[in-house]
Amino acid sequence: MPKRLMFEKPLGMRDTLPFFYNQKKQARDQMTQVIKSYGYAFMDTPLLEYHETVGKASATLEQQLFKLLDQQGHTLVLRPDLTAPIARVAASQLKRAEHPVRLAYDGPVFRAQQQEGGKPAQFEQVGTELIGDHSSYGDAEVIALLISSLKEAGLEEFEITVGHVGYVQAFFTDLLGEQDELIETLMHYLYRKNYVGYREKVAALAVDDATKTALLELLQLRGNEEIFEQGRQLARNQACIQAVNELKQLQRLLKQYQVEEYVSFDLNLISHMNYYTGILFEGNAPNLGALLCNGGRYDKLLPSFQLNASATGFAVYLERLVEALDQPVQTEDRVCVLFDDEHFGKAVETAQALRQDGKSVVLQHIDQVADLDQYKQELTEIYDMTAAGGGSDV
Repeated sequence: MPKRLMFEKPLGMRDTLPFFYNQKKQARDQMTQVIKSYGYAFMDTPLLEYHETVGKASATLEQQLFKLLDQQGHTLVLRPDLTAPIARVAASQLKRAEHPVRLAYDGPVFRAQQQEGGKPAQFEQVGTELIGDHSSYGDAEVIALLISSLKEAGLEEFEITVGHVGYVQAFFTDLLGEQDELIETLMHYLYRKNYVGYREKVAALAVDDATKTALLELLQLRGNEEIFEQGRQLARNQACIQAVNELKQLQRLLKQYQVEEYVSFDLNLISHMNYYTGILFEGNAPNLGALLCNGGRYDKLLPSFQLNASATGFAVYLERLVEALDQPVQTEDRVCVLFDDEHFGKAVETAQALRQDGKSVVLQHIDQVADLDQYKQELTEIYDMTAAGGGSDV
């Protein structure tokens, strides 16, 4: 194995320099303000979790988990998301809390990358979990909150695409029966948005023409409310119709929130997180080569932690949001207090007084400043004036 250079970082990790750090903080603070205004309380969970609990419940691929052993020989993972850890907390420490419970989070998650390609292995998520609300009102609330948060952060152009995982699953099961491997393959094509591959796979199936036509028509169910009737006509069972009805109800509620302009619908939307059970959604922004945010309803996750409750929520990829914003961070002016050996004490007093006034102050020896002669003259005049009682704006 080649020796690592001193400045190398693990695959997928990156340093956050001051400018980008400040951009992230600004976007995070703006989103946090909106999330709190909806009654959500922020919390945090450990970076390390047990593999057999949160690691498996997270639905993250095994090869993407960072694993290590503790001193007792237990396999631990760096948390790959924050939904599963919060589900663990909700089912234990908050088990007796009155539902619904509104929780929020902000923190890093870790998913290993197998090869270099610019994909991060550590990234920050800001999100919410609405626990114990099984209604369409809960789904509408988290989507409306997501949209309000993105707008408050300064994002003007984005789209939230909404689907229903129950529609896709019921549709494939009705058409193809118990061919689980084939259904999984088709759903993988949809998740990857590889519609060419999907069409080629359908064309090669040993099924009748009517089935192939129906499978291909599924790809057309993307747009606005006009797809609801198309989805009902294509539906082969009551589960599909129920999914369409839930989407129609959700759309009506989102109109009440006045956020419908940011929403479109896609009846073949699929997520890589297999704990989603109903409404799911993802967000995209122009010129962003990856998902901006995603979320949905996960009514089977909490029961895996022995809590019989439904839930829904969203997660925003903070670094991607900053990239999509592409705007300068709001910076505060800094005051520089210069000093020489003779006036150091007075400089410290001046700096402390300015900091108490809320200013950001840099205390700097004049010998380390360019144009030394000019600053020495200015410094002498300032301290002479201060000594005479005239005050100073240094």
